[in-house]
Amino acid sequence: MLEDTKTPHWYVVHTYSGYENKVATNLEKIVENRKLGHLIHSVRIPMETVIDPNDESAGTERKLFPSYVLVKMVMNDESWHVVRNTRGVTGFVGPGSQPVVLTDEEVEALGVETQTVSLGYDVGDAVKVIDGSLKDHITSAVVEEISADYKRVKIKATLHGRQTTIELDSAWLKKADI
Repeated sequence: MLEDTKTPHWYVVHTYSGYENKVATNLEKIVENRKLGHLIHSVRIPMETVIDPNDESAGTERKLFPSYVLVKMVMNDESWHVVRNTRGVTGFVGPGSQPVVLTDEEVEALGVETQTVSLGYDVGDAVKVIDGSLKDHITSAVVEEISADYKRVKIKATLHGRQTTIELDSAWLKKADI
């Protein structure tokens, strides 16, 4: 028998690949239909938003941990049985039949929506200047540094026959085809 406590805790549930949204939806429906809100408090899928620096208005969401769902629940035989027997669930994360409890701080660190910017190039990559006043004057360049906000990039470029470091808008560059 599982420990019957009155305090809800966070647990990690493993799902079949691609079933995270189905598991979350099914659990929420079961909680609503069976009136189990006092046992299963919250179901979350840790997500992050990936933003393209060239189109900051559009972002795509992606799962931080594919095949995992976080559930805040009061652990007892009934709640364990409901979650464990939800279609798409393979089990709780933990040794044997003992689910591991996560702290609220750990869950917040996992569940906070973050923004990740993908420029299409990294430090050390060869890039081509595709916009701005230097577009037609720089023949080759290598990324030396990318600002923390991903808006500015320092490149080492050949300009008028000399190597020089130049800072440009990140949207003005693209990875060079080699």
